[in-house]
Amino acid sequence: MTQQTLFDAVGGEPFFRSLVHEFYERVWADAVLRPMYPQDDRAGAEDRLALFLMQYWGGPGTYSAQRGHPRLRMRHHPFPIDLDARERWIAAMHGALDALAPAPLHRAELEDYFDRAATAMINHNPLLRQR
Repeated sequence: MTQQTLFDAVGGEPFFRSLVHEFYERVWADAVLRPMYPQDDRAGAEDRLALFLMQYWGGPGTYSAQRGHPRLRMRHHPFPIDLDARERWIAAMHGALDALAPAPLHRAELEDYFDRAATAMINHNPLLRQR
């Protein structure tokens, strides 16, 4: 007996491509988030995030084959990510999930990961003096 991955359970590549597209629709409308993304390569950014999420959730390993280890904190380090940016990112991803309406159990798994990942990317606290 083999266990089904979340990648397969939600519909595979089409689900993740749609999720990322819906997410970027919201990012592009957000004045805080948009500057953190490549302005001249939205299609490439969407592709990279979709490939990462597909791989993370049990799909093909294309992301690592093309880009190596994800190194999420390092890749996000150039951008000042504070609690407000984190909350906006989560809201954009939740909006994307709303648009796709995955099964409640799958949505809960996705939300849990996105919540933890977004928190891990925080690298700026405006209340502390930055040195």
